[in-house]
Amino acid sequence: MVAGKTRTRRGPAVQYAGSAFFTVFMPAWTFFFAIFFVIACSLLPFRKRYLLARWYGRSVLWVLKWSCGITYRIEGEPIPPGAHIALWKHSSSWETMAMMVVFPRQVWVLKHELLWLPVVGVGVWQMHSIAVNRKAGHSAVYQVVEQGKQRLAEGSWVMIFPEGTRVPVGETRRYGVSGVLLAKETGRLIVPVAHNAGYHWPRRGVLKKPGVVRVVIGAPRSAEGRDLRELNGEIQAWVEHTIETLTPR
Repeated sequence: MVAGKTRTRRGPAVQYAGSAFFTVFMPAWTFFFAIFFVIACSLLPFRKRYLLARWYGRSVLWVLKWSCGITYRIEGEPIPPGAHIALWKHSSSWETMAMMVVFPRQVWVLKHELLWLPVVGVGVWQMHSIAVNRKAGHSAVYQVVEQGKQRLAEGSWVMIFPEGTRVPVGETRRYGVSGVLLAKETGRLIVPVAHNAGYHWPRRGVLKKPGVVRVVIGAPRSAEGRDLRELNGEIQAWVEHTIETLTPR
């Protein structure tokens, strides 16, 4: 699936102007949309709330396309039916928008500081997000597993960034075990997702590079009968190797 055509002929000045516009647009649009979202969510059931969240993700990706020339393509395995756990590489802000569009109804595991953001934090809470203190160690893992069981039972996917934070292109951190542990305790599948968004929308700086973000959905994996550290290492190796093949040199 390709989301639109990519603009390839852009001068440096045009690209920088578009990137600067998007840098201003993104937080402003997020804040004003959050006001509408919070009000609407007080009147809507959760399944309807998610339609609003998906529309927000689509709107951001559309503006990104026309201001910065960045589109995306989905490759790899089909998303399995039902509600499972997705482990996404986290190298950009792009994937936080795209996952709402690419995957079915979902909740996100995120840092609890996001709940403190004016208005936006309320919206995050209304989406049944699992907010954890990344420095809490085992208690954070326990929180993800216990709340994740509830969200899966409700029919929502659980989206996890196993590295816990954004990392620059070409780098990685040890993957946390909460995702594979949740899969083992619930019998749900783990779906790894690799992409090269960090190349086009770097974690730092204003300038964005036009092109196609390639998103590769890996084969679903079962945690049944597996050593969790071995499985986690296998997933990390697949994600990082796949990203190497996607990132322009």
